[in-house]
Amino acid sequence: MNRDTVTEGGPTDPSGPTDRSPRRPAPAPVAEGERTTLRPLTLADGTEFTARARESRELHKPWLFPPADARAYAVWAGRLIGDEDRAGYLVHERATGALAGYVAVNNIVGGAFRCGALGYGAFAGCEGRGLMTEALGLVVAHTMDTLGLHRLEINVQPGNTPSIALARRAGFRLEGFSPGPGGHRRSSLRRP
Repeated sequence: MNRDTVTEGGPTDPSGPTDRSPRRPAPAPVAEGERTTLRPLTLADGTEFTARARESRELHKPWLFPPADARAYAVWAGRLIGDEDRAGYLVHERATGALAGYVAVNNIVGGAFRCGALGYGAFAGCEGRGLMTEALGLVVAHTMDTLGLHRLEINVQPGNTPSIALARRAGFRLEGFSPGPGGHRRSSLRRP
């Protein structure tokens, strides 16, 4: 994981830079597909990310709530950048360079277990076009080859059929249902 993307103010300082004002070059992609590139997110991506999150509120309702303002982004991204048990990536469409979505790897466990949990979201205008399917494949390959993980999991609400379909297209299989807070159930999809 590239941890040198933390800028002044520390990874969780919400007053730290969240726009591209320092004009640091974006980190190099960690993976490239035919249609997408995958690169680590940075605090400097905040302005673009939060604008796309606000544009995508209707698409994400009621399943996702990505950070939509600078303070929330700084906290969220800071955890993904600063914690060794997490990693965050941005998905860009190669043809246009547009920010198409994001993937977070949470709860990374080392040792013999070597696993992590994926969370993801497409932004409005990029959904239903296969971009996130390719991007999830890139994340799987990257986390297994570079981070040394050998098991990934996606927990999703059973009613979120687009997310379940995406996980299945990326090679994940349904392993069961688990109870959640308030009696809500979650589908557990895993990829060995």
